[in-house]
Amino acid sequence: MFRRSHAAFSRLPTGVWPAGGLLVGGAARDTLRGVTPGDYDWAVPHPAEAASALAQAQGGSAFPLDQERGYWRVHLPGSVQHDFVPLPDDLTSDLLRRDFTVNALALDEAGRWHDPTGGQADLRARRLRMVSAHNLHADPLRAWRAARFEVTLGFRMDAATEQAVRQVAADLSARWLPLPAPERVREELHALLGHREAARGLLRLEELGLLALTVPELREGIGVVQGGFHHLDVFEHNVEALHQLLARFADAPLPLRWAALLHDVGKPRAYALSDGQNFYGHDKLGAQITREVLARLKLPADDTARAASLVGAHMLPLPQNDTEARRFVHRRRALLPDLLALMLADREAARGPSSSPASRHAYAAAIDRVLAALEDQPAAPRPLLTGTELMALLGIQPGPEVGQALRALNEAAALGDVKNPEEARAFVQNWANLPPSG
Repeated sequence: MFRRSHAAFSRLPTGVWPAGGLLVGGAARDTLRGVTPGDYDWAVPHPAEAASALAQAQGGSAFPLDQERGYWRVHLPGSVQHDFVPLPDDLTSDLLRRDFTVNALALDEAGRWHDPTGGQADLRARRLRMVSAHNLHADPLRAWRAARFEVTLGFRMDAATEQAVRQVAADLSARWLPLPAPERVREELHALLGHREAARGLLRLEELGLLALTVPELREGIGVVQGGFHHLDVFEHNVEALHQLLARFADAPLPLRWAALLHDVGKPRAYALSDGQNFYGHDKLGAQITREVLARLKLPADDTARAASLVGAHMLPLPQNDTEARRFVHRRRALLPDLLALMLADREAARGPSSSPASRHAYAAAIDRVLAALEDQPAAPRPLLTGTELMALLGIQPGPEVGQALRALNEAAALGDVKNPEEARAFVQNWANLPPSG
């Protein structure tokens, strides 16, 4: 049931082991894998005292997660997190309620591994094996976790576990099981999207029947052939764009990852609206669908808005000269450079008959032109006139015309056509078809 292991202690921070405590779950698994955990889970006799002692010793903060059940959390410098729960009366029974054998592990301070399900052997074999089908059905989110672990841990489900996961998906689809809370599904998706092989994970969700329960809008693109620049159907192209993005921008922020995955999600509906003639308007439809998907998954409003804005702008024509590049930067500055990364991933995911090395090179050159303009003007120029000054100059009251004039003036300044307040006043008067004063 257990064996001694002293090598694992070398991977743990010094001075953190709580008296009488056990390192459990994923933290124990990662330690055995030779990976320093980012978060630590402890089962201890007195969680509040253990959390307080660690926070005081390491300069962190302790607070209750669930005071009634005695769950505590400590945040330490460096974004390290320690969770403390009460030590179970029966450790073996507690471990047998876990999701997978590689998580049904506990390490005590004496260096002994408690392993009632054979998790250590599964770790060595890189095998993901359920503790029981009952445990997966007891918390259906574990089906998503199984797919995520295959990608993030590099394991493979054994046949019985995969069959059980597929059954969970089928039971969820039939409404025989309740769907997990959207926030919990979101966290599994984000753990998957944060990995460089996220695209493979999305395809695995589809294979297992879980994608239809997660982002069914993506599946609308299955079998929707595009032609032209595209060699994949809409669904596969969306996933391939995510793959291309992460191959080039490993640190891409989460809203950009979502935008890559959903950038053409509006195509199937646009195609239907045009009676199968074209995909016109799919960018705007896609932006709306993106907002709906991410709102359903309870993403923060700012992340949702940014992802939707990127999807809505991904079809913009790229500039063909330096002046157009400066105008592009001025008008889309808030989305840069993420928009360029999305556009490049989109193009690199398209290798149909209309695509060629020359066309891809020309596209990359246009992106470089925008990047050069952005580097030359990383921030918008300081406004040369205020709204109040402009209204006095034109003799107008607050209204839409003020905003229109300011936008025209600011763009002229960004393009270098207007360089000082005097030129700004002349520009505004000319824009309003008024003779210069004086």
